[in-house]
Amino acid sequence: MTAARAKKGKEAAAMIGIIGGSGLYSMAGLKDTREIRVKTPFGEPSDAIVAGTLEGKRVAFLARHGRGHRILPSEINFRANICAMKQLGVERIISVSAVGSLQEDLRPGEFLVADQFVDRTKNRASTFFGGGLVAHVAFDKPTCPQMSAVLADASVQCAVKVHRRGTYVCIEGPQFSTLAEAHLHRQLRFEVIGMTNVTEAKLAREAELCYATIAMITDYDCWHPDHESVTATQIIATLNQNAENAQKVLREAVRGMPAERSCKCGAALKHALVTDLKLVPPATKKRLASIIGKYLS
Repeated sequence: MTAARAKKGKEAAAMIGIIGGSGLYSMAGLKDTREIRVKTPFGEPSDAIVAGTLEGKRVAFLARHGRGHRILPSEINFRANICAMKQLGVERIISVSAVGSLQEDLRPGEFLVADQFVDRTKNRASTFFGGGLVAHVAFDKPTCPQMSAVLADASVQCAVKVHRRGTYVCIEGPQFSTLAEAHLHRQLRFEVIGMTNVTEAKLAREAELCYATIAMITDYDCWHPDHESVTATQIIATLNQNAENAQKVLREAVRGMPAERSCKCGAALKHALVTDLKLVPPATKKRLASIIGKYLS
């Protein structure tokens, strides 16, 4: 693969972005690949983005924690990651993430396609806006229903046990939950727990990108009597088992992705920009050109 700059634009364009989490640092089956180092107004993404063709469609893959897993959840430059995808022409983002289960019937090795998030993070930049421009996007339904259905159907086609909905509670990390926290999350009837997805989902919505997640269940957190303490070694072992299934599901999902978006994700900012655009500082307009460009003309 050769390195290239994102400014080559159309040549590097991709319609589907895949963000791989713990255990998924590359995309099998990606053809005609090239690495693209994208510069964004928000800094550098987690790693070079690998663009190529998968099942006949242009795809851009990014390792969320960097190849070699070098970046803590709190250290991820989420704004740069999502902005880079937008700059490359991505319209849809599939997230693949490792999660812990908070319910007995959600077993390690199974997948869950989350349709709700609860945000318990503390130290993250989770909006593109500010600096003289106020926007409030709707986030009652934080994932794309069209894409979520495709991911769930793809899991079924690949004979992977999948749960089609559930709430993902996102904590700051990097520590796992205390026992008291795990019991609280269970009492609130959350399904799975992780450390990354809600921030991506918020930014994807602001960027008018479809976003859906495959949550790969690796463990029972610490609440289960047979799994009293979670260790990274145990999680990695299950991650390795999940990785092959994730690759299969991703290929099937990309193959089955409809050409047209039937959701509302692509118009999320239509009624969200509160500030009179004539009053927005030029520097802010420039920084957000890839996000709000169509509303500036």
